[in-house]
Amino acid sequence: MEYLSVKDMFKVGVGPSSSHTLGPWKAALEWITALPKDVSYLRVYVELYGSLSYTGKGHATDIAVVMGLLGKNPELITGDEVSECIDLIDEKKSLIIPGIITIPFDRNEDIIFMKEFLDFHPNAMILYAIDDSGKQHASTYYSIGGGFITKGEEITLSSTHSKHPFPIEKATDLERYCDDNGKSIYEIVRDNEMSYMSEEAFRSYLIKIWDVMLDSMYRGCHTEGVLPGGLNVGRRAPVMYKKMYRDRVYKNRNEWLECLKYCDFTVSSIFKWVSCFALAVNEENADMGRVVTAPTNGSAGVVPAVLMFYLTRYNLKAGEQEIIEFLSVASEIGCIFKKGATISAAMGGCQAEIGVSSAMAAAGLTHVLGGSVKEVLAAAEMAMEHHLGLTCDPINGLVQVPCIERNSMGAIKAINAAELALDTDTSNTKVPLDKVVATMWATALDMNRKYKETSEGGLAIDLSAPEC
Repeated sequence: MEYLSVKDMFKVGVGPSSSHTLGPWKAALEWITALPKDVSYLRVYVELYGSLSYTGKGHATDIAVVMGLLGKNPELITGDEVSECIDLIDEKKSLIIPGIITIPFDRNEDIIFMKEFLDFHPNAMILYAIDDSGKQHASTYYSIGGGFITKGEEITLSSTHSKHPFPIEKATDLERYCDDNGKSIYEIVRDNEMSYMSEEAFRSYLIKIWDVMLDSMYRGCHTEGVLPGGLNVGRRAPVMYKKMYRDRVYKNRNEWLECLKYCDFTVSSIFKWVSCFALAVNEENADMGRVVTAPTNGSAGVVPAVLMFYLTRYNLKAGEQEIIEFLSVASEIGCIFKKGATISAAMGGCQAEIGVSSAMAAAGLTHVLGGSVKEVLAAAEMAMEHHLGLTCDPINGLVQVPCIERNSMGAIKAINAAELALDTDTSNTKVPLDKVVATMWATALDMNRKYKETSEGGLAIDLSAPEC
């Protein structure tokens, strides 16, 4: 049974999209690294298919492909560095490929947006290199959501990731392991992870993930301006933040986090604070900032917003342990959805992104609030149940309208789902988590293609729609 790690579900990368930016970036990087170095090349070009073509411009897919070809690491590079690289390439009309040569390259001609869809997955790309003998070197990649990529039409399982103690495909597997071994979901996840890394490495990775999440919220709350892309969408998180935060002085994000614990969280302000945190992350994402896929870039704001709210409202004494447990549980729920359905909006609409992220956050919150295994799974189910059928219809192919606001909605629903689950008699649950996963996948298959990240349906076809 395939093993998905916390490292698979939570990845660090630049925005705006895990499937349309991070995935193609990684594919181009992998391909160019494997390209034979003992020959000379006359041309390199890339064909983008399906959703990568329809919304590729708005999602900066062309830029991501070029950065991958340049050998740049998406986890380390900044948005400013990306801009500098692209400006230089556009000026020189050439591509400096690591370990090879400088090749003539025109982004407007050598990144080709094809309107066809390949059968295996809507997010497809073919990379070509022509050497000086005329031989063609070509590979097909698919970006299958959440920054995951596969070469060709077969997803293979590494033998090094097949011997974990608790193989999980469905929620019923997870619940059975917990019951049989007297363990929490967090402990099951930890034991699986420790089959491949030390406990120290496991913990440090999740703290690193939280560090990036916190940083994206901090930057988003303190950065004003208009988002790129032509819709003239202004950043709202810093405006909201200024209205709500008035008092204490801080010098960095860690002091900021401590100060937030003493803010006035009234009933009327709770929604504003959670929304502010979620908007902050996804405004950073839309501006090609560094965020964490959770499980995707487009839904990157939900999990950190709910975790931030827990730390600043529910448990002011919480620290590393609670953060690690929250993220571990959230990750496993995301893995169940990926295995049983999809986390790709091009495959399943926005239910596959915001819906899954809301379920992940609801589960994590329920766990750290002391919920039982059954309550955790019930919270995840409720969060997704009320996102079923949500379409992906970004205006101009940008992750701005309605994508950014959907993160705040997903975060609020996650909190509501957690509270409901903690007050629910789970012995009388009508819809188990596995059923809602199967229903989400069936809904995805039934959904018209125009509502799956093509900008051909819904809000995307009416550019005069008011900004929402």
